[in-house]
Amino acid sequence: MTSDTLAVCGIVGSLRRNSWNRKLLEAAEALAPIDTELRISKAFDDIPLFNEDLVGSEPAAVLRLREEVASADALMIATPEYNGGAPGVLKNALDWLSLPLGGAALEGKPVALMGTSPGRLGTARAQFELRNMFLFSRSPVMPGPELLLGHAHQHFDEHGKLTDSLAIERIALLFRNLRKYAQLNSTEAVPLR
Repeated sequence: MTSDTLAVCGIVGSLRRNSWNRKLLEAAEALAPIDTELRISKAFDDIPLFNEDLVGSEPAAVLRLREEVASADALMIATPEYNGGAPGVLKNALDWLSLPLGGAALEGKPVALMGTSPGRLGTARAQFELRNMFLFSRSPVMPGPELLLGHAHQHFDEHGKLTDSLAIERIALLFRNLRKYAQLNSTEAVPLR
């Protein structure tokens, strides 16, 4: 962190325009503390399928997403769960963001996970998969609080506004934890490699 403002890049793990997870991340954007700026990525929707033949001459959307993540102090992801796991589009974006080896935008970047789905378990299995994926980039994923909202429609009003008071409290705590990890990351003198 180079200033008092925590810059957070937000990624919605769904391409659906009116997804519950987009609403969840937009709620987090509105709830961000005064000293925190959450910007939801606009490049994510345009990321092509990962193809190693393109490494070194990446498409513009990949370069934009890398820049959004690299210029942020932390990452916040709102993910749905498809077939008991993380969405393919999100895994695809993380594959792009994991390069170049040793200098990736994800390298050591603190990450907060959240998610909601119509199912009973929320996004527990998707978030578990994502936690494992971030081991490769040594990105510290916030150990808590977990935000796994099942029965998504019960947590938002008819205008798409988050109404769940516990979820709102947990989002505030996620922001506090991201700030602590980002401060630690910026003052850490020991290289990650």
